[in-house]
Amino acid sequence: MSLNRRTRAKTNERNVAQEGASVSQVSALAAGSSSSASTSTVATSRASSTVTNPTSSKITKKVVKKKAPAVKAMSSSAKRISKELAEISLDPPSNCSAGPKGDNLFEWVSTIAGPADSPYAGGIFFLDVHFPQEYPFKPPKVVFRTRIYHCNINSQGAICLDILKDNWSPALTISKVLLSICSLLTDANPHDPLVGSIANEYLNNREEHDSQAREWTKRYAC
Repeated sequence: MSLNRRTRAKTNERNVAQEGASVSQVSALAAGSSSSASTSTVATSRASSTVTNPTSSKITKKVVKKKAPAVKAMSSSAKRISKELAEISLDPPSNCSAGPKGDNLFEWVSTIAGPADSPYAGGIFFLDVHFPQEYPFKPPKVVFRTRIYHCNINSQGAICLDILKDNWSPALTISKVLLSICSLLTDANPHDPLVGSIANEYLNNREEHDSQAREWTKRYAC
């Protein structure tokens, strides 16, 4: 082989080697680029997750706070009624009993036994007691549920008693109210009646009045 042919062959071999190296470099670069892209995608995903989680945590905390039950303090009227309930349970007034109907502290039921020295003796009279939200600065509403023949108590059970109206005082209690009603059964007030006809009978024919009162007591309260 001549010198020129050998020179050309070596030159061709160098060119092929260089081309092979270039191809290898391109492949390596392509692989590196793909790996970088993959790494970048994972990093972006992690970053996105990192950004999202704190927000999610904050939202969860807000939801928990909203679901937390609100604790309401007992009103002053409820405290006063609770105190009176404890007192009347330990030391009930004579011939009387009273207490809440159910879970409502402002709605009570009461019973009064007819005084022995009255035409209502032997009867048990039921009353409803409603405490207003402004209690004790406003009087309770007390209504007879048992029918009674009395000039100060009408057929709807309303009671004409001064301390349940203009003469109410926050110093009064439900125990004192029930005692006053008991006294009204013994000594009616015909000069300030709710039922005028019974008041006239009380003043002018007491014997007939008491007879009728005893009859109603046997019929409705025994």
